[in-house]
Amino acid sequence: MTLKRIYILPLILVLAGLNLMSGRSSYAQTRRVDVLVVGGGTGGTAAGIQSARTGARTLIVEPTPWLGGMLTAAGVSATDGNHLLPSGLWAEFREQLYKVYGGPNKVATGWVSNTQFEPHVGDSIFKSMAARESNLTVLYGYELVAVIKKGDRICGARFQHLTTGKKLLVRSTQLIDATELGDAIALAGVPFDVGMEASSVTGEDVNVPATNDIIQDITYAAILKDYGSGADCTIVRPPNYDPREFDGACTDYYLDKTRLAPNVDAKKMITYGQLPNRKYMINWPGYGNDIYLSLISLSPAQRRQALEAAKQQTLRFIYFLQTQLGFRHLGLASDEFQTADRLPYMVYHREGRRMQGVTRFKVQHLSRPFNEDAPLYRTGISVGDYPIDHHHRKNSEAPQHLGFYPVPSYNVPLGSLIPRLQKGIIAAEKSISVSNVVNGTTRLQPCVLLTGQAAGLLAAKAALTNRSAKDVPVRELQQALLEAKAYIVPYADITPTHPHFAAVQRIGATGLLRGRLQPSGWANRTWFDADSVIQWRELATGLQDYLVLESKQESLNLVSGNDLLWVLRQLGVAEDPAPQVAALYQRSGFGNWVADRPVRRIELAVALDQLADPFRTKAVDHQGKFVSP
Repeated sequence: MTLKRIYILPLILVLAGLNLMSGRSSYAQTRRVDVLVVGGGTGGTAAGIQSARTGARTLIVEPTPWLGGMLTAAGVSATDGNHLLPSGLWAEFREQLYKVYGGPNKVATGWVSNTQFEPHVGDSIFKSMAARESNLTVLYGYELVAVIKKGDRICGARFQHLTTGKKLLVRSTQLIDATELGDAIALAGVPFDVGMEASSVTGEDVNVPATNDIIQDITYAAILKDYGSGADCTIVRPPNYDPREFDGACTDYYLDKTRLAPNVDAKKMITYGQLPNRKYMINWPGYGNDIYLSLISLSPAQRRQALEAAKQQTLRFIYFLQTQLGFRHLGLASDEFQTADRLPYMVYHREGRRMQGVTRFKVQHLSRPFNEDAPLYRTGISVGDYPIDHHHRKNSEAPQHLGFYPVPSYNVPLGSLIPRLQKGIIAAEKSISVSNVVNGTTRLQPCVLLTGQAAGLLAAKAALTNRSAKDVPVRELQQALLEAKAYIVPYADITPTHPHFAAVQRIGATGLLRGRLQPSGWANRTWFDADSVIQWRELATGLQDYLVLESKQESLNLVSGNDLLWVLRQLGVAEDPAPQVAALYQRSGFGNWVADRPVRRIELAVALDQLADPFRTKAVDHQGKFVSP
């Protein structure tokens, strides 16, 4: 029998959060908000903006001086994934980048990404977006100290300023953990997991033989700038520098043939993360500046001390690039991070604590979403299309086979944001309820941004209506996301600018019409195939949860206009829906409805959505199962 690991913070730290009133006079600031977002990272920034837009009084508390987290303050400004899934706040942010730089082609500067930018530009965009929201306040320089609890409800948190020591007490109706490592859920006593689960525990077909505490490598990224061919920007030789540490980083320095062979030369390695304005993001996994450090159980002070090793790793790699490979003209950018060493404000964490939520998102839900007993795809609130990408090069004890596991594009289920028992707290960032393997794709920036947007919407709706997050209906939240032009299902060929975007999204979320899955390397896809016709066998697959069908209807025959009328009648539309269908065809731009003509998927989706409305009439729970109204 395999026991599932449950991590709960030591009792002394949990009890620290129970002290609601003691020492109140020592707090220089006391605030009361509807939604408190702990952490202004990629997900936290999106959560705060969306919560404020929904009408909730919202506060973001962030330890660094920047907004955007891994996208900005950590310097990982080459975005991974979602290039063909432009929706919600991800689309807004990207559009602002296009305006700054002059269009999409101006940010497609490196070969790893279609969207790359200078970190300080991303920070300025996020701050500008936040400043436009009258319901949103952002406080910088504060570190989380404790979470305030009353029974099973989270009521706020306490903070301390990193430089002045000033204390801050915030009472909230809903708290969002948008920290990089899941610190708030731990302080709140929410059960969580750390590390890798054995395949026998998760049921995932990924060949992880045993449960362990191994997390992904972290990276102190760096932004280098080209100061001109005659410049010598070589840094002081770091302690313990040895070029052989980076043997195999590129083909120009590959001596030890027992190491994994590189497939790029030095120039291509440098241009991997080329940014606008002659800058380069240094975030190289193959014998580069990744490092294995597990900081999750450490205190903030201990983390800062331990991270010196990560900084030194990056400085040694920079020195290697400058001296061994000859890039002396590339130096640490002086116009990015206002730190003494010019390195980012924070390290890039790929993984932290993972909350045990109402649902646990696993590989099988990504790879075969329509074949699972729990159809979580019906409950989607954000989307991603990046492969499962794990960084484990620096830990020889870690499985080395999880890089780029093939999956189609996917949607993150709502239940992954909500703890099973505790109230008043919601997870965002990388602490959502996913398996360790799935974290390898849900951790990427655009997906985290969209998940954060959904978390902010959920928190605001719960706070403003005095409901638990668990009691906000799935369909209510999904409809609000659609109104914000965000995807709930990951159809790459029907974007938010399409006139029937919302209808296709709603029908996709019902399962009546299912997408075509296409795992494809770095840019996985799910296609709606709007202009293709549909066979009865395919439609019957979606209808089986709604109707009892005869075997003759599970045929290869194409669905016709008359068949559409039959389906609508079975779903409760008027006895003769023909006049409604004819009118719908005209106003939707489909032309004349013809009884014996095959029906295109887009026509079927719009007719089902507007006339039968199964999205609203068939509610679903967090497992994707239909529930009574």
